[in-house]
Amino acid sequence: MILKNNNEITEIRNLLKKQSKIVITTHVNPDGDAVGSMLGLYGYLKRGGHEVYPIVPNEYPEFLQWMPGNESVFDYTRKKAEANNIIGTADLIFILDYNDAKRGADMEKDINSSKAIKVMIDHHPYPQIPVNFCLSYTQVSSTCELIYEFILAIGGKNIIDKTIAKCLYTGIMTDTGCFSYNSSQIRTFEIVSDLLGYGIEKDEIYHLIYDNFSYQRMRLLGFCLNEKMEYLADYKSAFITLTMEEQKQYDFNNGDSEGFVNLPLSIKGVVFSALFIERKDKIRISFRSRGNFSVNLFSGKHFSGGGHFNAAGGESNLSMAETIKKFTDILPLYIDELNRA
Repeated sequence: MILKNNNEITEIRNLLKKQSKIVITTHVNPDGDAVGSMLGLYGYLKRGGHEVYPIVPNEYPEFLQWMPGNESVFDYTRKKAEANNIIGTADLIFILDYNDAKRGADMEKDINSSKAIKVMIDHHPYPQIPVNFCLSYTQVSSTCELIYEFILAIGGKNIIDKTIAKCLYTGIMTDTGCFSYNSSQIRTFEIVSDLLGYGIEKDEIYHLIYDNFSYQRMRLLGFCLNEKMEYLADYKSAFITLTMEEQKQYDFNNGDSEGFVNLPLSIKGVVFSALFIERKDKIRISFRSRGNFSVNLFSGKHFSGGGHFNAAGGESNLSMAETIKKFTDILPLYIDELNRA
């Protein structure tokens, strides 16, 4: 068990022995691991008798809104004053699945000014947020896996139920691409086995996540693959672009591009993939890779981003055309690394 004999666990366990007002938050544009870890921990703390408030920086996709506890989530963008008050009067704040302040978006200033005790639980490298307790382990598959370990470490296994298990399984499944990457540790599958033991329906969870898209989203997917994907064989790379006008054409909703960045990696020989999505004030970028090419380092050096070795994000303040030119101009610098990946 990864958190065994961790001194911080003893202190956190003692803090949780008394009833507290607790905020659980996660990063902007929450994904399956972010929402799953937040709602999994929410269910656990709620069953433990605490006053618990899950708060997200902005709305997350509809295909994640079925999870137990979803009805209790505060969207900061819609209930800013109320969320601000809750954060300001909390005893404890759990910061899940991110470790860089800018990933908290507008909500981060409220968290920073709060006098609550702050606990970070995360699996991304190089934590940067000042907190009282930092449980950061990059070797785990997901924050949901780490939340399960956390619950075990503080002696809460008997409180876990089917609803909590559903949330934690969802995060592990989505953050590993249905166990196709970042899931080579035996412990990951031991935890999955434990979660299945609570009677969760894994096939139904898969259906709710991956077979629950709109008709327009499917048309958008076809458009991106047929019209917007570029293959750079010399650099073992491919990328997809999506402008605001194209998003409007296909009634784009938050989460509709989930998984698109992974698709070019299905091309034989491609080891590096990117997705560029135009926003009002910037280009949002997702990177994925196979093998030994670090998109975390690539993104951090060139696109103000970061993440994991094979999965990272970034952004650009240039236009779409300028951003793509910058990206393609950089690739020759990495040709040797890409060939070795």
